[in-house]
Amino acid sequence: MGSPVGLIAGQGQLPVLVARGIRAAGHRVVCVGLRDQFVPELAAECDDFSTAGVVQLGRWIRLLRKGGVPHAVMVGRVSKARMHDPLRVLRQLPDWRAIDLWYRRLRHDRRSHVVLAAVADELAGAGVPLIDSTTYIPEHMAKEGVMTRCRPGSMQERDVAFGWPLLDKVVELDVGQAIIVREGDIVAVEALEGTDRMIDRAGELCRAKGWTLFKSAKRSHDMRADVPTIGVPTVERVARNGGACIAVGAGRVILVDAPAVLAAADRLGIAIVGVAHPAA
Repeated sequence: MGSPVGLIAGQGQLPVLVARGIRAAGHRVVCVGLRDQFVPELAAECDDFSTAGVVQLGRWIRLLRKGGVPHAVMVGRVSKARMHDPLRVLRQLPDWRAIDLWYRRLRHDRRSHVVLAAVADELAGAGVPLIDSTTYIPEHMAKEGVMTRCRPGSMQERDVAFGWPLLDKVVELDVGQAIIVREGDIVAVEALEGTDRMIDRAGELCRAKGWTLFKSAKRSHDMRADVPTIGVPTVERVARNGGACIAVGAGRVILVDAPAVLAAADRLGIAIVGVAHPAA
């Protein structure tokens, strides 16, 4: 068996898929589950499992170094809304390493990519560098072209051609990672609320059916964390709110359990299309 791989796990099923992928590649999984975030079934997929607070960075490092890992993967959501909680410091109980990092690098800029870079630098400096979070799940990455048996209709094809350049600009400006378009109209743009609530909002605003959800990351996105995802619940939410198509960045979006996502889309009549980003 190869050297152990560290896993820092947030919300959702993605950490479970990554743990399985690490094991399938012949490595032990040394996991730090972020408290009140990880799913209960994750522990059974790991060889060494511990918990730590979301901002207990020093504890993350101690646990990973104890596990002897040469590098780590960080996956799973951590609610962005929590970062705007006025009592976040008291609720999340940061350790001294996290407080020092906040004071040195993050007190004036807490954008996602800035936080990730600061955390990654801190981990690397402690001997546990982060690697591309998609390394062990290539089979779950969006592919270019229509991935479902269900194909987009003529309206959705026009909307994909119209909306993709707009999404590309939105993600490059760090506004969000998703938009919704119908017949050349922008129905919704994702911001702090996240994709799920944006989809619900689109269903309320746009009573006509057949809209398209777009989701991707910017071309320079740091693939070590916060890679956009869609899962079965996303597909079900799109169908429930009147959507007909999901366009995602090829190689930039994770399908959380790709076979299940594509099967759900076909069952509900939702086309899923992978779109290549233009060259920088």
